[in-house]
Amino acid sequence: MISLHTFSLFSRPRTRIVGYLSLVALIIVGTWDMRIVDAQLTPERKAQLEAELAQIEKEIATQKSILGAKQQEKVSLERDVAILDAEIKEAQLSIRARDLSIQSLTGEIGQKGEVIGLLSDKLSREKESLARLIKKTDELDSFSLVEVMLSNRDLSDFFSDVDTFDVIEQSLSTSFADIEQTKSYTSEQKMSLEEKKTEEMELRKIQQLQKARIEEKRVERNQVLKETKGQEKLYQELLANKEQNAAVIKSELFAMRGSAAIPFGQALDYAKVASQATGVRPALILGIIREETNLGANVGTGTWSADMHPTRDVPVFKEICAGLGLNPDTMPVSKKAWYGWGGAMGPAQFIPSTWVMYKDRVAALTGHNPPNPWNPLDAFTASAVLLKDNGAAKGTYAAERLAALRYLAGWKNAENPSYAFYGDDVMGFATEYQRQIDILEGK
Repeated sequence: MISLHTFSLFSRPRTRIVGYLSLVALIIVGTWDMRIVDAQLTPERKAQLEAELAQIEKEIATQKSILGAKQQEKVSLERDVAILDAEIKEAQLSIRARDLSIQSLTGEIGQKGEVIGLLSDKLSREKESLARLIKKTDELDSFSLVEVMLSNRDLSDFFSDVDTFDVIEQSLSTSFADIEQTKSYTSEQKMSLEEKKTEEMELRKIQQLQKARIEEKRVERNQVLKETKGQEKLYQELLANKEQNAAVIKSELFAMRGSAAIPFGQALDYAKVASQATGVRPALILGIIREETNLGANVGTGTWSADMHPTRDVPVFKEICAGLGLNPDTMPVSKKAWYGWGGAMGPAQFIPSTWVMYKDRVAALTGHNPPNPWNPLDAFTASAVLLKDNGAAKGTYAAERLAALRYLAGWKNAENPSYAFYGDDVMGFATEYQRQIDILEGK
C-alpha cells in the first residue's frame, strides 16, 4: 500500500489549508482569551501589602537600633524599661509583618493554582483535538493509490487534506509542547510558593511563643514599676536582691522537651562537656535547649505512627529504637502540627533522619554507642555539634545568633526576617544563663 504522504511535494490548492489553520489558530489563541484574576491578590492589593511590609520592616529596624543603643547604656530603671518597651514593640511588629507575608503568599498561590487549572483544561482539549486529527490522518493513510484513483473525488482534494492535517498536527504538537512547558513551570512556581507558605505557617508556633513572651515582658515591666515606684534607688536594690546564691541557681529546674526536667547545675554540667568537645559556649547550648522546650505545647505527646513522616523518618526511627532496645510505641516524640510533620526526639528535637547524620560524631564524643536522643548528655552534645557546624564556635554575638537561626531554619532561610525572633530569643536566654554561670563561677 502506497501512502498519500509519498505525494506530499505535488502542487495543490491552499484554500482549505488556510481555513484549517484559521481553525487551529482559533483553538490555540482563543483558549487564552481568559481572565486569570485572583480576587484575593489584585496588583493593587499586592502593592499595598508590599508597601505595608516595607514600612513595618523599617519600624522593626528602628526598634532594633533603640535596643542596641539602650543595651550599651549603664543599667538603670529608665534603660531597662525602655528595653522592655522596645522588645514588646519589635515583637508586635514582627507578628504583623509575618501576617502580611502569609497574606501575600496565599494570594500568589491562588493565582498559580488558577493558571494551572486553565492550562490543564486547555491541554485536555488540545489532546482531544490532536487525537481526532491523528485518527483522521490514519484514515487517509489507509487509502491505497488505486483506491484514490478509482474514487469519485478529485485527486488534489486528497493531497490537500493530507497536507492540511500535517500542518494542523504539527501546530497542535507545538502547542502541546508549549503548554506542557508552561504547566511544568507554573507547577514549579506553585510548589515553591507552597513551600514558602509552609515555612511561614510553621512560624506560627514561634509567633504564639512570641506573643506569650510579649505578655511576660509586660508583666515584668509592670512588676518592676510597681516594686520600685519609678525610683532608681529601689530598682538597684531590686537588682541586687535578684542576684541569687549558687545553691538556689543550681537547684532550679531546667525544662527539656521529650525528657524530664533536671536541676540547672546538672544541665550546666552536660553543656560544659558538650562545650569542651565542640568549642560552643555552654550558655548558648542551654539557650537552644530552652528555646526548643518552649516551642510547643505538644511536646512528647506524639507517636511515630500518627505524627512522623512515613517514608523519611519512620523507618529510621524504628532502627534507632531497635539499636537502643527501646519500644518505638512508648517513646515520646513531638506531635504533628497542622502545617507539617512532627516526630522530633528528645531535648534537642532532632528528627530521626537528621539524628542518624550526627549519631556517629555524638557517639565519638560521649562514648555512648549508639547514642540516645532522649539522653540529656547525648542531646546536648548533638545540639553543640550542629551549632558548631552552623558557625557558633566563633563565639561572637552575630555568629551565635546566626547559628541558632540555622538550627531552626537551615542555612537557606536563616536570614529570613520572619525567623528573627528565634535567634533573638535564644540569645536572650544565653545572656540570662551566662549571668547565672558567672555567679556560679564567682565572676
